[in-house]
Amino acid sequence: MKLKISAVIMLLVAAFLVACNDDGTNEESASKKETTDIKQLVQDYSVGEITDQSASITSQELIVTDADNSETIYDLPKDEFFVSIAPFIEQTHPCTNHSLTGCQGEMVEKDFDVLIEDTDGNVIVDKTVTSQKNGFFDLWLPRDKTYRVVITHDGKQVESEISTFENDGTCITTMQLT
Repeated sequence: MKLKISAVIMLLVAAFLVACNDDGTNEESASKKETTDIKQLVQDYSVGEITDQSASITSQELIVTDADNSETIYDLPKDEFFVSIAPFIEQTHPCTNHSLTGCQGEMVEKDFDVLIEDTDGNVIVDKTVTSQKNGFFDLWLPRDKTYRVVITHDGKQVESEISTFENDGTCITTMQLT
């Protein structure tokens, strides 16, 4: 019996020592994992994978509200800015901070050609994207910059400027295709 107790104590001590022996070499990996996880969480709310909570996103935080109105706040990546864009032809709504679970755009599941350049002319995005069931498409852009955005759909086009500075809006509903 004493042998079993000694073995259990030694295992617990060994586990404790291993857990406390973090030299920080995995700090970058942990940081990337957190970024990936928060991005996946944002994506899950945005596409409707999580339906028992509401979620909104500011320039700095993801705010999740449970059915009992308790909030959980997650910090967003320090170097990337989330923006959700809902191009429209006829109908839109005013919005600053995107509700991942509530905002609804006009053009559901449509393909858009999207070109985004920074002020130096560097192309950041040049691809075709499909809007989600909520009529928005989501992007993660580098922070603290101003961008020229050109969106084309079915022969119609809109050009606008957006920025990704602290306190800028994450919900872009002002881009009317003409």
